[in-house]
Amino acid sequence: MLRIDLGEVRAGAIETTGRVEPSDPLWNGADVALAAPLTVEGRLSLAGRRKYFWQARMETVLHLECRRCLAPLDVPFSQAIELLFIAEADAPDEDAGCYVIPSRTAVLDLREAVREELLLGVPRFVECSPDCRGLCPQCGANLNVGACGCRQERDPRWGALSGLLPDRPNED
Repeated sequence: MLRIDLGEVRAGAIETTGRVEPSDPLWNGADVALAAPLTVEGRLSLAGRRKYFWQARMETVLHLECRRCLAPLDVPFSQAIELLFIAEADAPDEDAGCYVIPSRTAVLDLREAVREELLLGVPRFVECSPDCRGLCPQCGANLNVGACGCRQERDPRWGALSGLLPDRPNED
């Protein structure tokens, strides 16, 4: 139930629970893929005249790629949400970090706020493991599977330093 009748909230706080499937059109155009349904549990309460405070927790599993080797991986995602919804007539002129709703809103749809908060909370970089070796910059082979066979060319600017190590052969 992520669509709330604001008349009920005026009578007392409302428990909010909802589930958004990965195939829901809400995710169209989003640069994120859900590997499991998103569950939301929270509480919406009156926070003043035509102001509503929503405190919730959302959880899902995101389908992401390793930043080094591009391997697909599923990452558990959990985030707390604390949002303020203010009627348009009472909204401050500057951005106050709140959601503005039309003054005559009778039913508050929390789904767009959930979408936005999830997109803001998605981790930018994930790794399949801390010791991931990534991809070969020349041929693109996954170095976690094994060596790629590309000839490792040495930067000629380091050539003068290679003679400082007597026990290593000079590699050109």
